[in-house]
Amino acid sequence: MAQLRDLDSGKIYIGPVEPEKKDQSDKTLNGDKPFDGTLAVTGPAFIGNHSKNARGVLNVGTDLGDFSPGVSGRAVNIEGDVAIDGKTAQTGSAFVNSDATVTGHLSCGSLSSGSPKSFDIPHPNLKGHRLKHACVEGPEAAIYVRGKVSIDGIIELPDYWQNFIDKESITVHLTPFGAYQELFVEKIEYGKRVYVKNQAGGKIDAYYQVWANRGDVSFEVEYVDQNVKEDGTWFTSDT
Repeated sequence: MAQLRDLDSGKIYIGPVEPEKKDQSDKTLNGDKPFDGTLAVTGPAFIGNHSKNARGVLNVGTDLGDFSPGVSGRAVNIEGDVAIDGKTAQTGSAFVNSDATVTGHLSCGSLSSGSPKSFDIPHPNLKGHRLKHACVEGPEAAIYVRGKVSIDGIIELPDYWQNFIDKESITVHLTPFGAYQELFVEKIEYGKRVYVKNQAGGKIDAYYQVWANRGDVSFEVEYVDQNVKEDGTWFTSDT
């Protein structure tokens, strides 16, 4: 039967037998007690109204007995940094099957891989099917707007572009509609407007795409990997 031990020492162990010395990390031992840290629990452990199956070493749910979380539906609230070191190659270190809100900097290790940056959504037309799309990749942090050129040939760019883009990086793509037109960009005014002309003097009927680089972002496209030693091995937290 599971027991509680070492309460007076500030260290608690819950489990049938105490952990063996070989199962401990000598870098995190706390005192002379036979387990690491201040709490050791043999799994699986369950907290809250979880699923009926043990899907992990720790299984956490919500609303159990007389208690409900302060934020409805929230099973875990963490104040502070979190590190996840996963070993599953196919699914990655963390799997999220729900909405996720991130306030602050988010660094995704998978974005450093050579795999396409894709997302998966329910198919809009075929029941029981999924739709997978991948993000466009390129050596820049680019944004775009698209639409149809107005009859006066003026493309009004979004107001927020003024302090958001590198104005010198603007490029314009024009596609005549209905018939061939001798279209060209006459000028780009203050990064706010694009003036399109028809060399033949006819009407302008065309689609446009305007691209620009973000002015607040810069990054190296090719660089030396600082995580690899000269012998080709990887730096780790233990070195």
